[in-house]
Amino acid sequence: MPVAVVTGSGGLIGSEAVAHFVEAGFDVVGVENDMRSEFFGPSASTRSVTERLRRRYPEFHSLDLDVRDTAGVERLFARHGSAIELVVHTAAQPSHDWAASAPHVDFEVNANGTLNVLESTRRHAPGASFIFTSTNKVYGDSPNRLPLIELPTRLDLPEDHRYFGGIDTSMSIDASMHSLFGVSKSAADLMVQEYGRYFELPTVCFRAGCLTGPNHAGAMLHGFLSYLMRCTVTGEEYTVFGYGARQVRDNIHSADLVRAFDAFRRAPRPAAVYNIGGGRHSHCSMIEAIELCEEIAGRPLNWSLSDRARMGDHRWWISDLSEFRRDYPEWEQEYDLRGILQEIHDQNADRWLAVA
Repeated sequence: MPVAVVTGSGGLIGSEAVAHFVEAGFDVVGVENDMRSEFFGPSASTRSVTERLRRRYPEFHSLDLDVRDTAGVERLFARHGSAIELVVHTAAQPSHDWAASAPHVDFEVNANGTLNVLESTRRHAPGASFIFTSTNKVYGDSPNRLPLIELPTRLDLPEDHRYFGGIDTSMSIDASMHSLFGVSKSAADLMVQEYGRYFELPTVCFRAGCLTGPNHAGAMLHGFLSYLMRCTVTGEEYTVFGYGARQVRDNIHSADLVRAFDAFRRAPRPAAVYNIGGGRHSHCSMIEAIELCEEIAGRPLNWSLSDRARMGDHRWWISDLSEFRRDYPEWEQEYDLRGILQEIHDQNADRWLAVA
């Protein structure tokens, strides 16, 4: 059988990719060293996810390997060689707040780790589709210069603005504050594109909005919908940072994103770049997300508003999905915001309450 390598295989997107591609007929090799527990504490550990995947899928093999380990990554790819037909690179330090506390670690994981996986792919499996989970943070705080208007529960653009339907890849990534996380992911994003152009590898950068789903181990510094629902269910206090809680995010379910990966894998092209997210189909302000969590959980959230916005954070982000839909018209979203939050609640509420 063909081999797929999935880095960050215990995380939200990595674990979704493992399940999807095992069921699509791949032998899947996961690269996972549970650094998420180092970033965000024991409650964010990926070990239980990895063990669940091992039990469920005999075709899944998990390696305790750090993407910063150049020699170790090289050995993995040399072992499987041209049998590797797919690389899904999701391993990352994902928080722009955490990055400021350890810039070397953030850059080494996000940028150097990506280079290690890219170079091993080029040397040993140059025909493999290389899928990289990038981020909308590569655009820095450029979206904050948009002419947003304040509505009762949200910020939004005028309907006649070119980006009202979502921001496309024409937005500049220059002359803006990115956060250190945004810089390390931008470096990785550009390197993935360069390997596509320079070496003609089939690579894609998915510049994602908020990624979410029931398997997300949300923490205060990352994974806001999961963490928001957890706080609503358990009574933990939640802090909203800045913008009067009217900041807007689009949110895409991990299953919808991985089906986009599969669409690219079936018809790859070199150096592709797409903004991907919930788009206008699945988006919300913080106020709107809180109200929906309270409705689903049947109880109020204990929350407060801080006047301090996160540095480099977006006031408003909705992804324009038209470029991806143009190239892959068969792809459709199955989840809207309510469906996402309902699933997060139903699959996690009892477990959260048991340990609260």
